[in-house]
Amino acid sequence: MAALALTGLVYSTTAPREAGAHQRPITEATADRICAPFLNASDDDYQGRRYRGRVNRAPVNVTGRLQGGTAAQESTADAAAPRATRRPSPGYMPPPPPPPPRPQPQDRERYEGEAVAAIMAVAEAPVSTFSVDVDTGSYSNVRRFLNEGRFPPQAAVRTEEMINYFRYDYDAPRDRSRPFSISTDMSTTPWNSDTRLLRIGLRGYDIERSERPPANLVFLVDVSGSMHSADKLPLVQCSMAMMAEQMNPRDRISIVTYAGSTKTIISGSRNRNDIIGVLGELRSGGSTAGAAGIQLAYDAARENFIDGGINRILLATDGDFNVGTTNREQLIEMVERQREDGISMTTLGYGTGNYNEAMMEQIADHGNGNYAYIDSAMEAHRALVTELSSTLFTIASDVKIQVEFNPAHVSEYRLIGYENRALREEDFDNDAVDAGEIGAGHQVTAIYEIVPAGADGWLPRRRYEANRPVARGGEGAELAHLRLRYKLPGESESRLIEQPVGRSMMTNARAPQGDMAFATAIAAFGQRLRGDTYLGDFDFDDIRRLARSSGRTGDFWRAQFISLTQMAERQMPANGTGFGGRR
Repeated sequence: MAALALTGLVYSTTAPREAGAHQRPITEATADRICAPFLNASDDDYQGRRYRGRVNRAPVNVTGRLQGGTAAQESTADAAAPRATRRPSPGYMPPPPPPPPRPQPQDRERYEGEAVAAIMAVAEAPVSTFSVDVDTGSYSNVRRFLNEGRFPPQAAVRTEEMINYFRYDYDAPRDRSRPFSISTDMSTTPWNSDTRLLRIGLRGYDIERSERPPANLVFLVDVSGSMHSADKLPLVQCSMAMMAEQMNPRDRISIVTYAGSTKTIISGSRNRNDIIGVLGELRSGGSTAGAAGIQLAYDAARENFIDGGINRILLATDGDFNVGTTNREQLIEMVERQREDGISMTTLGYGTGNYNEAMMEQIADHGNGNYAYIDSAMEAHRALVTELSSTLFTIASDVKIQVEFNPAHVSEYRLIGYENRALREEDFDNDAVDAGEIGAGHQVTAIYEIVPAGADGWLPRRRYEANRPVARGGEGAELAHLRLRYKLPGESESRLIEQPVGRSMMTNARAPQGDMAFATAIAAFGQRLRGDTYLGDFDFDDIRRLARSSGRTGDFWRAQFISLTQMAERQMPANGTGFGGRR
């Protein structure tokens, strides 16, 4: 019988281990041992900084673009992280090093970006409707490009995900009768003196670790040949081991792998040591039957389903499916059918060169999950340890936002980001229309740039009077009206929250300060990377100055952002925009 030797323990590769089965004692398996190649040497675990913020790998050759990073391109925040060598425990034999890098093919990464959202005239289209987005994968993927010395593709930049990567000082909900709080504020626009910025912020309620319901998790791991490099399977093993260490005795974990074929290696185990040990023994090779792996993972999730608990698949892959069902629309249909059974799908993207982000983001969106890109062990710690409850525990589903602007006070507007989350006005009240989920502690930020009535806007005056929009008066004290719809877990009928936005916010608007300044800097950065023409001559130096003015640059992640703006400025192509990316 084919078997995996695992430090005194043998796992069958032809049949899964039974949940809770006991084997003879083995050397303790820990995340630190699997993550040894990615560890800094400090015991300081603040923000996961004992893990390196980058993966050492060979440059990726990309025709007509800069090649992989050098030490000079390392961010200030990463350089500040300790670098000494971590000492292994006595008698510990470190895991084998990752396989040497292989020659990289030309860039085959796939993205599916949307055009920058259009300017809307309030007199003709007063209502803006969109689904929330708590994904953060675009930001960490952009960071990966910049760390490699390459300017990111425009299609890889989703500005809302960059804004939502960071946390802001939104008030927590007063109680849990409503799953999230709603905040609004307004400032002048740093790049346009004629407009204002309206920020809408949601913050989900937090839960203690002890409050989290039991979890039935399936780690679906791509072990195909394309996962050989250090930033792929070895980083997946480290990521999953970190997460396994956070599990409590009520949780169940299954491990399903796929390459040319699929296997369930562990089913519904509560033995953390066994789970981490198996993760450490995974090896890559073969083709990529991703659809078959997804189906087997759903089977494992149903077999160990926990009523009233968390039932979720975590797919870790570069998204390069090449055997069986490879059509993205067919895969989306598969996860849409399965989500009705109460099993959600989170996708974790890894690697470079052949990364299929278009697949990863859409599978998560349609699978009632979330999408993250893991570019380092530090990012894995952030997504799967620091923000574990947000990643796993959904507090509101199908969350939609609708803003109706008062034409008496606002003449034009544009929503910054959310291009692939736009909904029709009638979708807001239609509970059959899928939208985004919010997890415990999640935050969502949306920023509108608006033109006050009577100010110079973006749209030219129309020649014929009959074609000119005519603004009709509305509620005098209201600038806009905000509506939100959401469903509580297990419910099929949505609930409505309504809140007016007072006109006084526009009258009292000042230059952005504090968190508003930082969120505005991130919004400008995303637009600059996308080649947004609405920024005028507001450049990277202006973005850095605005970010520093927020007053919290001692924060590790915010300091790192400032370093990324410096990298982007150095790497921006002569035409001022990134390449479009494969679609």
